[in-house]
Amino acid sequence: MGWKAIHRWLGLAAGSLALVLGITGIFLAIDPVVQARHATSAPLDLSVATLAERVQRAMPGVEEIRRLPSGAYVAYGFDGEQVQATYVDPDDGGALAGYRPSQLPRWVKNLHRSLLLGDAGRWGAAAIALAMALISGSGLVLLLRRMGGWRQLAGPVRGSLAQRLHVLVGRVVLVVLFLSSLTALLMSSTTLGLLELDAGTEPDVVSVASGQTALPGAQLPALQVLGARDLRKLNFPSAADPEDTWKVTTRQGQGWIDRYSGEALVWQESTTAQRLYDWAVVLHTGESAWPWAMVLGIAGASIVLLWLSGLLIWWRARRQAVRITANSPLAQADVLVFVASENGSTWGFAQALHDALVQCGHRVHTGGLENFRTGPATRQVFVLAATHGEGQAPTHARQALERIARHPCGAAPVTVLGFGDRQFPAFCAYAKAVEQGLRARGWPTLLPLECIHQQSGQQFALWGEALAQALNEPLKLDYVPRLPPSTTLTLISRQDYPGRTDRPTAILRFQWPRRGWRDRLRGRGLARFAAGDLVGVVPPGSGVPRYFSLASGTTDGFLEICVRLFPGGLCSTHLYDLQPGGTVQAFIRRNPGFALHYGRRPVVLIGAGTGVAPLAGFIRRNDRRIPMHLYYGGRDPALDFYFEPEIRRWLDERRLASLQTGFSRVPGGGYVQDALRRDATRLRELLKRGAIVRVCGSRPMGRDVAETLDGILGTLRLSVQQLKANGRYAEDLF
Repeated sequence: MGWKAIHRWLGLAAGSLALVLGITGIFLAIDPVVQARHATSAPLDLSVATLAERVQRAMPGVEEIRRLPSGAYVAYGFDGEQVQATYVDPDDGGALAGYRPSQLPRWVKNLHRSLLLGDAGRWGAAAIALAMALISGSGLVLLLRRMGGWRQLAGPVRGSLAQRLHVLVGRVVLVVLFLSSLTALLMSSTTLGLLELDAGTEPDVVSVASGQTALPGAQLPALQVLGARDLRKLNFPSAADPEDTWKVTTRQGQGWIDRYSGEALVWQESTTAQRLYDWAVVLHTGESAWPWAMVLGIAGASIVLLWLSGLLIWWRARRQAVRITANSPLAQADVLVFVASENGSTWGFAQALHDALVQCGHRVHTGGLENFRTGPATRQVFVLAATHGEGQAPTHARQALERIARHPCGAAPVTVLGFGDRQFPAFCAYAKAVEQGLRARGWPTLLPLECIHQQSGQQFALWGEALAQALNEPLKLDYVPRLPPSTTLTLISRQDYPGRTDRPTAILRFQWPRRGWRDRLRGRGLARFAAGDLVGVVPPGSGVPRYFSLASGTTDGFLEICVRLFPGGLCSTHLYDLQPGGTVQAFIRRNPGFALHYGRRPVVLIGAGTGVAPLAGFIRRNDRRIPMHLYYGGRDPALDFYFEPEIRRWLDERRLASLQTGFSRVPGGGYVQDALRRDATRLRELLKRGAIVRVCGSRPMGRDVAETLDGILGTLRLSVQQLKANGRYAEDLF
């Protein structure tokens, strides 16, 4: 079970009870703050002996003095037959105010410690503490994964309001909650008898009078050497029992003192377990440290926010989860369909294949590729595998190849269908790896590997026809694309660039439809975005979206993209023909690998053609005036210098530190890599100082830029690959 599953299911299972502990923890955190109001700091040189003498003089019937964790001193005794409990002033022993613990904190404390269920409740509270430790620990792991490590922990958070609230609150209090859970476990172990605190049984000691007169507290040598600030409890000997002793408890241990000689009869040092327990009490309750108690109260309140936002995230994910209809149990199915998909689109193809096979009379089981195995009734197996990133497996299927390698080879044919984009060098690389792994193990196949380009429904239908012939069945694939919920965007302005005759370009600016807090909490409407993220546009009459890099972020108040017209391109034609007031259907896809986190290091931005769009968005948001250096390549500055007016203005505003250009269709011009070579000396200095690099443009351009930078970096014993490994170099290539 992965960290995500642990976090989700423990949160759902133990969340409501943890909510009770969190709310009660808020009330209990108030108590140390209230007690601190009555705390009167004792002088550093005040001894326990002097304190005892002062209190006994002011309160003759005193039997016990306690120093509360807040630092306040409380004396207990009798005034005649009346029990007394009074805050006392350590300077003179005088009474300050009556001490009467409220019944409400006591009830709340019992609810917090044992859920008002006695010993069974204590075991339950301990179990919840263990669950909270696992939830907090797994949450911290997931948080670091989401944010990209410790260095990026304070970076911007995207997603629905519930997701952002969950992450923002989590990164503030997760460590506190984890620490609180561990200390609760330690405290519970002592309450349940699993950990012994005492050094042993209490010794049987008595004072021997021998005709002596009992000494007053101020004259007891053993108490004179103890500081009042270290005191926890002092018990006076009973006047009615001449053999009774003084008993004193401090942070260092406890001792019994002869009332006649004033010497210690027995002294027991605090055990290591006791000292650990004392620290656990402070860290868990905030006692003796009221500012920490306030932090704990905030952490308790955060449990409410984390639970509610987590519940909304789970509910939304459950609604959007893939549900395969008529899914037979694996053991009873004669056809198995396994899926590897990063963003869920491949499951739509799996559902179409599943339904078609069911229509032909098969019992079909469809599931994730990470669960690859066959059953006794299996006759055919299909693997639908998408490729993530530069040829990697989708996240959920990372261990699938190892699972396939461990599974005994069977007689059922296994047919692989890949999904990818031919513009990427690693086109269907993961599907090819799965195919190779299966054949290496000796699995037979019904059809050779087929790769579907850009989720093409037509290619999928053709593959379905070949499958029908191979199975000799009337199989017909009816694929309906599975798309995220889209939002209507309205065009508000456009800038046109003529470019070449058949390749004009336009910068399109859309109004960002703001959402109410309810829609944001539920994840409805257009998600928050930043420059460098992608907007998926669904053209009319097509179920396949096209993605464009964003030149703006949510905080800019609009959504901006740069679109070049491709002859015959359905989406680019629709967008290019759009006039102000026209609309498109769109959704946001995060692009975290390309995101720019604004720190103190300089930034090198390299783009060509429409690839300058996300780089322009980075510069637009450079409010801190971090040194940003733009290297831009185009054909003709009069035809395709996109964002030129803005770039000139950003130079004047110092949002952009420098601009180097290369235009290939003008005399003396060149490509963007030529601009890099001309500025090699400064580039080396920037990269030596830890500069971050972002590259956007076509794939051939990206390869040429990488080769050029490798040549420039050679004298520094650096390479583009090293920069990538250190998180300093990222590309968005198309």
